[in-house]
Amino acid sequence: MKPHILVADDENAIRVLLSEYFRQQGYDVTTAETGRAAMKLADEGRFDLAILDIHIKDENGLHLLGYFKTNFPKLPVVMFTGLPQGDELLEQAMARGASGFMRKTDSMDDLLAAVRVYLPKS
Repeated sequence: MKPHILVADDENAIRVLLSEYFRQQGYDVTTAETGRAAMKLADEGRFDLAILDIHIKDENGLHLLGYFKTNFPKLPVVMFTGLPQGDELLEQAMARGASGFMRKTDSMDDLLAAVRVYLPKS
């Protein structure tokens, strides 16, 4: 069974890019445009990793992270951001249980390497 990744980002281009790329790398991918949609999908399905935009439409990224860590404590959650390094929100996300973070400016190879690090080993 392929690892299943949830990608939550309000930018359609980002959702399409990440879902197509990770599918080409052998992953199942489900996307959500809003924080509420991501929570609903997580409640209904099983994911091996979640990638959450820290500034997603309709939801505070830290609140969304809190929801995932409360309801799915073993699920690795990677915050996805366009913010500069050292940003206070990123530090708060790490303190609240994010497994890590990726930048929207990172190369696709770097993103894939990060996902492989955070995915649970079978």
